[in-house]
Amino acid sequence: MAGREKAGQTKPKESPEKKVRTNLLQHVLSRRAPPAKEDTKSLLHRLVFLAKISPELADKRDLAGYWHRLFLSLQRYYQGEGVTGLLLLYPTYVVHTLEASSEVLYSILRDLRDMQPQQHRALVLEPKILVLSHNIPSRLFQQWSYKVLAVPSRHLGYDTSREEPIETITGECLAMLLKLGMHLLKYPKSPPNLPDAVLEEVPNLIVPQDTICHLLECRELLSPAQFLQAYDSPLNVVMDSERVWPLPGKVKLDAVSS
Repeated sequence: MAGREKAGQTKPKESPEKKVRTNLLQHVLSRRAPPAKEDTKSLLHRLVFLAKISPELADKRDLAGYWHRLFLSLQRYYQGEGVTGLLLLYPTYVVHTLEASSEVLYSILRDLRDMQPQQHRALVLEPKILVLSHNIPSRLFQQWSYKVLAVPSRHLGYDTSREEPIETITGECLAMLLKLGMHLLKYPKSPPNLPDAVLEEVPNLIVPQDTICHLLECRELLSPAQFLQAYDSPLNVVMDSERVWPLPGKVKLDAVSS
């Protein structure tokens, strides 16, 4: 009969919605941050380094121009998103916060490393890595900008008699820089060279020069050369199964007479 199903036949069940299979890495990344536009290759990292400004540098703004040209060159090479961050130029020191891909940040570290043997041409001296944060969920800085700070040559903000671990001092400096980045979100259309009024509102978020001087003298902080040497060196792991004691030796077999 029309409109009735034939005996012994049933309606095909509607196939449930297929679940997209992902690997463990994608699952962990999806819980950490919202899905990216492309693939996991667009993960962000944050680098903060300190350095002394070369006394032969006449105009500190030349540092901003040098790094700006370097960023443009790296962006053309890696064909990715640009570099964001903040460059603070003190009378004798520099604090540079950068957000970019790992390839770009490691290229910047290699540039700092290669700059050091050329003392007479180096723009910055004795750089140290304050922190390198991997897989940050999003950019804090909306653009790369810089500021020449009009602060006294010795801003007594750090008491050398304080016996604090380097981890505590590093954490305090990083917190100040991140809060400063959040403050800059109020000025999304600021020029690369930040106006004086932007940072004058938050003088307590400027890392004191004495603290920078103390950090540059700490052996716990790695230079770009030390960091890259550890990063580029192969990792040789000896398994327990490879450990044999006593040491193997040659086995002498006595001739067996027939």
